[in-house]
Amino acid sequence: MAVIEVKNLVKVYSTGDSEFRALDCVSLSVDYGEMVAIMGPSGSGKSTFMNQIGCLDKPTSGEYYLDGTNVANMTSDELAQIRNLKLGFVFQGFNLISKTSAIENVELPMVYKGIDPETRRKKALEAIKIVGLEKRIKHFPNQMSGGQQQRVAIARAIVNDAPVILADEPTGNLDTKTSVDVMNFFVELNEVHKKTIIIVTHEDDIAGFCKRVVRFRDGKIISDTGRLNASYSKYIAQGGRK
Repeated sequence: MAVIEVKNLVKVYSTGDSEFRALDCVSLSVDYGEMVAIMGPSGSGKSTFMNQIGCLDKPTSGEYYLDGTNVANMTSDELAQIRNLKLGFVFQGFNLISKTSAIENVELPMVYKGIDPETRRKKALEAIKIVGLEKRIKHFPNQMSGGQQQRVAIARAIVNDAPVILADEPTGNLDTKTSVDVMNFFVELNEVHKKTIIIVTHEDDIAGFCKRVVRFRDGKIISDTGRLNASYSKYIAQGGRK
């Protein structure tokens, strides 16, 4: 069953007298529990597509169903509400609040939902334990490594139990070893915690952790390949993150 389904999605940007078709009749379906990499060169449409499925922007035309709800024509307030319920975001730059501790950063999405402080703290602790940072809950971002900061960001993304995690170049600021560690967390979230994960990346080795790779060019999908690849198989064979 599809958690994300777009049909003939078009996004046109106007610049003066000219128009740029960033997405050109894109149709794609992502089922619950998939882990998908979105790839393509600069200007291919992958970031625009991520903004669309992340309910951060509205399409010029077409349909978008998120968890069965057509969100293409929702108002900005309605989009903000469904983002908070259905989506978790992980960004290249971590986007943590510098003067706020790790656990307070993880609690932030629940503050917007009006959840009481005791419940917020309990759920934030559970999310932080999943990413293995329970000993760092009082640390501030500048007291943590890049990989640890990204794990805090992942905990923040999952704390509301959203069915879909969207990650935009999540390893872009990390070294190779740390990137592998972070990707193993995403694989674990997918396999163990049953999250649907969509990752925008320009790196083939990062895409190699995903079971499906969708490539964009000139606003269109040029390939869509499902695969159980070597990196993922090795992870599973080792029994997941150690």
